[in-house]
Amino acid sequence: SARAHFDKLSAFVPAMTPEHLLSLTDEEMRHCQISRQKSRYLKALANAVVEGHLDLESLPDQPEDLIRAHLTRVPGIGGWTCDIYLMFCLQKKDILPLGDVAILSAVTSVTGLTSKEAISERSQLWKPLRTLASFYLWHAYLRSRNRPVIL
Repeated sequence: SARAHFDKLSAFVPAMTPEHLLSLTDEEMRHCQISRQKSRYLKALANAVVEGHLDLESLPDQPEDLIRAHLTRVPGIGGWTCDIYLMFCLQKKDILPLGDVAILSAVTSVTGLTSKEAISERSQLWKPLRTLASFYLWHAYLRSRNRPVIL
């Protein structure tokens, strides 16, 4: 899980900063069960921040489309990562991560809709609180699999 990787990674650095991430060796990353590709992505993100190509401090004040444009310039960051960042870090209230398998599965279970286009269209009814809808959908997904809800 992401939490397990984060916890293992935290054991190797005094603080979770870009500079400390860049100091980790490939061997240390592998010890944390982080694949070579994910390690490259983490280091690309850390480099972007250190070199000033990505200013995380300025993102909250920018429009969502510009935030997505800044983030997706970094290798390894795509739509799903942007959605999760917008929801959890910037606390945007109207995000539905259509790249999330659990969200798609839950929407299909509840509505019978199967295509991302149909789900996106239906989600217009949930505006401006699609983030809240996402939390309910994740909850439904976890409950349907008898997994603990940790949101």
